[in-house]
Amino acid sequence: MRNHEQREAMDLSSSCKNKRAANQSMLLCCKIFFSESRSRPALDAIERAARLDPETVTVNKFEDRAYNRTRYTLVSYVVHDSTGSAIYSPLQQTVLAMVEAAYGSINLELHSGAHPRLGVVDDIVLHPLARSSLDEAAWLAKAVAADIGNRFQVPVFLYGAAHPTGKALDTIRRELGYYRPNFMGNQWAGWTMPEILSEKPDEGPTRVSRARGITMIGACPWAALYNVPINSTDVSVARRIARMVSARGGGLPTVQSLALVHGESSTEIACILLEPNRVGADRVQSRVEMLAAQEGLDVEKGYFTDSSPEMILDDYLNLISADRA
Repeated sequence: MRNHEQREAMDLSSSCKNKRAANQSMLLCCKIFFSESRSRPALDAIERAARLDPETVTVNKFEDRAYNRTRYTLVSYVVHDSTGSAIYSPLQQTVLAMVEAAYGSINLELHSGAHPRLGVVDDIVLHPLARSSLDEAAWLAKAVAADIGNRFQVPVFLYGAAHPTGKALDTIRRELGYYRPNFMGNQWAGWTMPEILSEKPDEGPTRVSRARGITMIGACPWAALYNVPINSTDVSVARRIARMVSARGGGLPTVQSLALVHGESSTEIACILLEPNRVGADRVQSRVEMLAAQEGLDVEKGYFTDSSPEMILDDYLNLISADRA
């Protein structure tokens, strides 16, 4: 960022911080997924960047060594101008600092894991929280996408409310080959895609850095991530179950699912519940158990990889209060 842009950002940050007490009901939640969980120095660098601005709070973190993937959940406020348009959130600079730290410490060509990914910074999703709206989440998603595309020269694809036509994340991922393992039939390693994209990204260049890859950035209503372990290493059976769980395969509406190897003795049905108040984890669990039983397999109790929006809001307010005490 150029010096005058830094000064303008600092001036705006200073003036907006005076308004923060009035904006605790206008909050945004940001989830960032990094393709790394095995390198402590890399995660330390990312977490140092996350702590640079106390106005952004890290409320949750989820690491999975088998997937070699880590997700951070951040919350901060959003400020509006006199017309009601969003103009500032501390999240923007915090996210960029974390992204910069990731690019400085993670090389996608050296990465491997049992979870699909297309980039070092694989996915950034913004959710409205408290009284904020999807429009505000989309505003920040587009601002962060432009910053990453321009500053780091990384192709960025927008999805959900941040995309001009509301294109879905899974649609973009399919177009880019996200779900196809490129190593041992069930793993993802290095970078094997063409360095020139056939699809023009929404931000950034069409040429892909093999070390950084591609980033997806979107805004959408709250979605829950729920994984169900299966006591089997037979990926083909797990894939059959995942297909019959998902809406795409004729299973549960508003559920997306993927079968993944998880460690040496199990697989998982990794699910995205797009409308968790409509189709929740209990229905997913029951369907996986039923389908697995038909295959003669045992299923463990599933788990969420993040807290509910209500819990995240409570954690944020409690952390903010403790910080000011």
